[in-house]
Amino acid sequence: MLKTKTKESFRDRLYNIIFYSDTKAGKSFDVILLISIVASVFIVMLDSVVELRQKYSQFFFLAEWIFTLLFTLEYITRIAVSRKPVKYIISFYGIIDLLSILPTFLSLFLAGSHFLLVIRILRMLRIFRILKLSRYLKASHVLQISLKQSKYKIIVFLEVVLTIVVIMGSMMYLIEGPENGFSSIPKSIYWAIVTLTTVGFGDITPQTIAGQFFASIIMILGYSIIAVPTGIISAELFKAEKTEPKKSGTLCRVCNQSDHDEDASYCKFCGRELTKEN
Repeated sequence: MLKTKTKESFRDRLYNIIFYSDTKAGKSFDVILLISIVASVFIVMLDSVVELRQKYSQFFFLAEWIFTLLFTLEYITRIAVSRKPVKYIISFYGIIDLLSILPTFLSLFLAGSHFLLVIRILRMLRIFRILKLSRYLKASHVLQISLKQSKYKIIVFLEVVLTIVVIMGSMMYLIEGPENGFSSIPKSIYWAIVTLTTVGFGDITPQTIAGQFFASIIMILGYSIIAVPTGIISAELFKAEKTEPKKSGTLCRVCNQSDHDEDASYCKFCGRELTKEN
């Protein structure tokens, strides 16, 4: 009975260290984890340089497997100590943790797949928890709401832009013709998109006076079009800021919910007392 109790308490301590950062041990674990993630991504990037790979191939290979085994052990430990293992496995961080270790094992069967390990950089999102930036995640929620509210306006805007580039591309094909590089309507539409978005690769340029005049109109129109989606999203952001209730971002240790009011002392989902980060 005593052994079971000791094991449970050790599992809880390990759970708090791995999944929370409001203790010294938890912060240290997360900081070491982030340093390891940066180092492993840096190794993969260096390994892609031919000169360095030829010279230090054995070191890169060994380092890659050491990091992969460490991250695999961490992933298994998270599942073992998690109160809801399945929920963690199918969560955003759970999927990213799994994807960060799969490429190395896949490289045993598929050559070159280990370069996909740069996906580990996504695990750096945990820095929000370490630096206690969870309270600022409200801003991302407001942005999400504003994008959702403006999606129909954005769709209409994109339809208008698509119509414009098709018309302009077709007209430039008729004005310039294949002899000036506008060999087909799809290629002319590509030119219209590049010009309208003010990218201007310069791989195709109008040669006739009529074509250059028409291109000038498209360039000026491009600056006007850029401002449209900015205005739409800005207006929706303002509305969302006004209507969004203030949230604390405090995570309940029992049910793992974080959608609590700023002045809440107890979890509105399970009723347990909230432990707020300092």
